Amino acid sequence: MYTSFFGLIEKPFAITPDPRYLYLSERHAEALAHLLYGINEAGGFIQLTGEVGTGKTTIVRTLLSRIPQHADVAVILNPRVTATEFLLTICEELGLGLDEADRTSAKEMVDALNRRLLAAHSEGRRVIVIVDEAQNLSPDVLEQVRLLTNLETATQKLLQIILIGQPELRELLDRTELRQLAQRITGRYHLSPLSRQETQEYVRHRLRVAGAAGEIFTPAALSEVYRLSSGIPRVVNVCCDRALLGAYTLDMRKVTPALVRRAAGEVYGRRFAPRWLGWVAAAITLAGVAVTLYVGVAAWLNPPPGLRSASKSPVLDSPALARAEHPPAGGAAAGTTQVTSPATTRAATQVTSPATTPGRAAAAPAEKPVPLQALLAANSADTSDAAAFRRLLSLWGTAMADDHDPCAQAQKAGLACLDQRGSWAQVRALNRPAILTLSDDRGQRHRVVLSALDDSYATLDLGEHNVRVPIEELSRDWFGEFTLVWKPKTPRTRQLSVGMRGDEVRWLRRSLNALHGAAADPDSDDIYDQDLAIAVQNFQREHRLNVDGIAGLQTQVVLDTALAEPGSPLLMQAPPRG
Repeated sequence: MYTSFFGLIEKPFAITPDPRYLYLSERHAEALAHLLYGINEAGGFIQLTGEVGTGKTTIVRTLLSRIPQHADVAVILNPRVTATEFLLTICEELGLGLDEADRTSAKEMVDALNRRLLAAHSEGRRVIVIVDEAQNLSPDVLEQVRLLTNLETATQKLLQIILIGQPELRELLDRTELRQLAQRITGRYHLSPLSRQETQEYVRHRLRVAGAAGEIFTPAALSEVYRLSSGIPRVVNVCCDRALLGAYTLDMRKVTPALVRRAAGEVYGRRFAPRWLGWVAAAITLAGVAVTLYVGVAAWLNPPPGLRSASKSPVLDSPALARAEHPPAGGAAAGTTQVTSPATTRAATQVTSPATTPGRAAAAPAEKPVPLQALLAANSADTSDAAAFRRLLSLWGTAMADDHDPCAQAQKAGLACLDQRGSWAQVRALNRPAILTLSDDRGQRHRVVLSALDDSYATLDLGEHNVRVPIEELSRDWFGEFTLVWKPKTPRTRQLSVGMRGDEVRWLRRSLNALHGAAADPDSDDIYDQDLAIAVQNFQREHRLNVDGIAGLQTQVVLDTALAEPGSPLLMQAPPRG
């Protein structure tokens, strides 16, 4: 979605392991070197551990791409198996032909494996078994794994086993009953998260591989990526992917720290404050402590005169005296005691500002805007999918019969739903009321109707009333997902391209002609030819759509909006131009 916007050839932060994107930090390079050494030289076991998301599986994929020609490899990705199933998986990975009766016999499978290992040894080949997620191996399977290393010649182990797992693997192998296996591990390496510098280089590396020509993340944004991901590559990938999508949604060419925090908030399900806010809070706390200590010490060294003479009777035990000290405020209910603090006394004696001087009317206090999060919380009962569709369809003069399948009900009324994920620029281009999907601080999903839009404010229809919300504030909780309704002019809607024909193509040609003031031609050609493709490209270019000459649903909606029927709902009274 955002790849063409940033000039990328593919998504740079996919979480699926891809050796092309391997960033060899110092730790990753050492880990890969350990594994390659084990394949070529060592025997027995090699152990590689690391936290979730640190790149273990990516290293395994890279290792497999660098396997020497003289090595045969069996990879076990699902270690939650029995000892017999574990042996069977190894035999199948190595291509050993087993009779059906032998597939349930551990002895027969071990014998067949031993014959294969001896044959490989005589040919100068090595056999390696790689077990991913090895922390999930049961003790029985681990014991069977240990017994496999007994397959050897007088001078050399015949089978090399590489165990890849999370830190729990180390704890598992520290058990007393598994000490024989632990003693056979000839190489151990733990993969740590990336450092700050490595995290920044990692992000830039993946962007370059994906085709980025320049810097997309600002230096401050890269620092936020490290702070919020702790250098774990998988978390870095997810946060950066969401940050790029957020920048695309807001039509921003650079990813800022605020976008990274928003992305991390979506990933973790909570909001993140800027780092400087913590420093400010700490400074304020320290200042408050210092002031409190200063006031306390000053009061102790110089007590007020009243306190010096009050030691005989520190308690007001006389009701009359108490009333004299704390008279009731005018107009207050009987029995209410009002204590006037020094702060309120100072406020009552403040100098009158020019705006409130005699002879000049006092200005009415400005209405305090309600934060979007508070609006969502107050109207959570009206932000369901059904409630939002009910309000959206009402803008088209259509009522929902029930809450079941709103789009099917819209279709019966001649309308069609279009689900999109894009930016404010796309919302403006489509220029139709839409249902936005918002996420609040708790990660709860809200569906609200966007009924009007200008340069700075969006109007949300919350049922009984409409509210104007700054687009900047709304963007903090909207990540580009929206649904709109439009009214197709043909019974069927589909993507149109060169070579197609039918009523939809005839409508497309007539609509483009009408947009330029041409009279409707009843005999319009219904074939999508090159001339029509060029006209579509010009229209797409004018309305800032993807210029491909293919009239997809988005292009058709924008065209329909440009020729909007009188009375049909629009976000902005005039369709956007240029």
